[in-house]
Amino acid sequence: MDDEVSSVMKDQLTTEHPTVDCQKQENAVQAGDILSQVSQTHDVIMALDKTISSMEVQLASARAAQGDNENLPPMVTKSGSEHLKERPKVFFVMGVITAFSSRKRRDSIRETWMPKGEELKKMETEKGIIIRFVIGHSASPGGILDRAIEAEDEQHKDFLRLNHVEGYHELSSKTQIYFSTAVAMWDADFYIKVDDDVHINLGMVGSTLARHRSKPRVYIGCMKSGPVLAQKGVKYHEPEYWKFGEEGNKYFRHATGQIYAISKDLATYISVNRHILHKYANEDVSLGSWFIGLDVEHIDDRSLCCGTAPDCEWKAQAGNPCAASFDWSCSGICKSVERMEEVHQRCGEGDEAIWHTSF
Repeated sequence: MDDEVSSVMKDQLTTEHPTVDCQKQENAVQAGDILSQVSQTHDVIMALDKTISSMEVQLASARAAQGDNENLPPMVTKSGSEHLKERPKVFFVMGVITAFSSRKRRDSIRETWMPKGEELKKMETEKGIIIRFVIGHSASPGGILDRAIEAEDEQHKDFLRLNHVEGYHELSSKTQIYFSTAVAMWDADFYIKVDDDVHINLGMVGSTLARHRSKPRVYIGCMKSGPVLAQKGVKYHEPEYWKFGEEGNKYFRHATGQIYAISKDLATYISVNRHILHKYANEDVSLGSWFIGLDVEHIDDRSLCCGTAPDCEWKAQAGNPCAASFDWSCSGICKSVERMEEVHQRCGEGDEAIWHTSF
């Protein structure tokens, strides 16, 4: 009888308090600790990689700046060590590529998505965001075209002047000099190139870039691979088509030219190696070619190439707001001077969004 009672009591104890396998629990805890340590180690390695990479390019930049500053404006042609000490630390620099004939385009941007006057200064100091219209000089320096830009800059103080002769077929050179000049003037996490017929949501651009801040070498845009056009006389003709293989081949993957962003290391790489980087006829192809062979992460972000309304509206309603909008058919906003305000009203994130967005 005692044995039966004892057996029943054991069964009840087993049911109410199941046997705990301490060894299994300990192993599970150890596995969790190991996974946590692996994750932390990976984060440390990523941070260290970025730090080492940044130090390497800064050293190369300082050496290059000491040896040759001929492509930089006079106000930034100091020694390399002075560059590194004096450059303001900012989040990103956005260069809006423009031309002498584009005054109305610039005004349409100033009236919509780009802050002006004191608001522009406030954005620089509070958000670390620099926006400038980027332009060189005419073939006759000091002429009527240059004087008109100087007068406009005196009024708005929102230009970055390059040591570069303006011309449509010189866009690859202009882009290269823009990045070199911007790197010399500002110590930014990212450098952006955008055309002056594209609508921008600055808050969304900032949020997009912030996600990639920990990465050392990133190239962000809407990646494409269009056909290499060998036929003379057509738009986007590629004189060096034979370098890309047989007729009908496509270019390597690269960001479309309306807007793209590169991290500090890549902008510095362009600055250091500007004299030996080959320039193709098309500026976006040139930029993509400079990163082939480098350890670069290409990030295809479609929020940077939304269409204008209704496309941008649909995406916003679906929870995917746009960082940039334009019309593919026009390689920018069609009739942007007349339509920029409408696009801003329908595709814009709201004028206060940039001030309420944390990076």
